[in-house]
Amino acid sequence: MIPSRIARRAGLAGLFLLAPLAMPARVSTITLPPEAPAILDKIYSFDLDGAIEAAKRMEQERPRHPLGYLLEMEALWWRIWCTSAEFKYGMSDARRHPKLEADRRYFELAARVLSLAEAQVKQNESAEMQFYAGMAEASSARLYALRGENRNAARSGVRGREHLLRAKALDPDLADADLGLGLYNYYVDTLSAIARVLRFFMGLPGGSKQEGVRLIEQAIAQGVLTTNIARFYLVLNLHRYDQQYEKALNVLGPLVEKYPANPLFQLARGDLYAKLGRKQQALACYRAASASPVQNPECQTRVQQLVRASIASLGTE
Repeated sequence: MIPSRIARRAGLAGLFLLAPLAMPARVSTITLPPEAPAILDKIYSFDLDGAIEAAKRMEQERPRHPLGYLLEMEALWWRIWCTSAEFKYGMSDARRHPKLEADRRYFELAARVLSLAEAQVKQNESAEMQFYAGMAEASSARLYALRGENRNAARSGVRGREHLLRAKALDPDLADADLGLGLYNYYVDTLSAIARVLRFFMGLPGGSKQEGVRLIEQAIAQGVLTTNIARFYLVLNLHRYDQQYEKALNVLGPLVEKYPANPLFQLARGDLYAKLGRKQQALACYRAASASPVQNPECQTRVQQLVRASIASLGTE
């Protein structure tokens, strides 16, 4: 139904994860513990079990800081994304996810991040803690959206946006918040005609696609935590909605080069090559995805299914 599509996009506006592809030399209110970059590299190298283990150690060492819980949640999210992906319309993308008991841990972590951030905001408000609160709400929104819980997705997405706007009001240079705000703007404006219907029922603010792209690109250029995932979602949007396949390839390149073992990055690159008619390059990417070491059996099975469907679509074998 139309309202469910818009609610899903409102939830997808929260699909931003932590990932320092490069750590720009700039002043930021986001302070990373020294072990955080290694955990993030594990996530994007698709060593999700190792990332979860390391994130739990951070939680034990810094129980009052939101980041450890957020990192564990991000590792869980990539596993969910993998097992929820389908090859359709010439691309692999996470499209639906059943309501599972295993999701409980994910939502518990989101609630923990939000609780810790809001408690610190009450004591001494900072842009960093408003940012983490926004991340928690947005992270809940993305799973609600994938599960088809559209009203929950929209509500969490709007609350996340409010936290991120407050973070930017406190620190206009906080580029990491630009990703979430950019995705919100992009998705709401992409389906703007339908969004007006849902906005009446759910109070969704409007958005601007052009402003959304500008903010996402700013997160790529200046973010401390969100550079990698800003790239990934800009790639998806350029592919899904704008058909700018060559530009998307250029944006995706640094991710594949730094994290060649991530099968989802290889699949995304292969899909773009396929759309451009470069079948042999697409085939090489799909085979690289198939050869990637994936620890989780369900995810490994899904990757192989995606690879088979992707290769079949090329008509080369």
